[in-house]
Amino acid sequence: MADLPNRLRHFGGFVAAGLAALATDSISLHLLTTYLGMSPFVARPIGILFAMVASWAINRRVAFAVVAPPSWAEFGRFAAASVVAVAANYLVFAAILLAFPATNPVLAVIIASMLSMFVSYTGFRFGAFRASSSKP
Repeated sequence: MADLPNRLRHFGGFVAAGLAALATDSISLHLLTTYLGMSPFVARPIGILFAMVASWAINRRVAFAVVAPPSWAEFGRFAAASVVAVAANYLVFAAILLAFPATNPVLAVIIASMLSMFVSYTGFRFGAFRASSSKP
């Protein structure tokens, strides 16, 4: 029970990082398409990159309480874990829609995102921040 504040910070930081990434991705997409006239297919990868940086910064500082200085190697591990999570998200999304074509695509996104959250957490915890994080 004494460790509860650390666990709440850890979980809350992970959720906050995910929400910040979603907001960063969405806002970037909107700004790039609306004000710079970019195609959504070009703007989305840029938004994802911005979102990944925001998520990395919040996860390393809040969720995983990393005290070591940031490094390119750490960001590379984080990016690799993120790519795996995005691939898992898309595969689950596509599988749901192929298996159950009448499913609302938004519901499929929600289910896929909830499942890929475990993939990303595992990658972040045991990959990106494995050596430098404090106990969650």
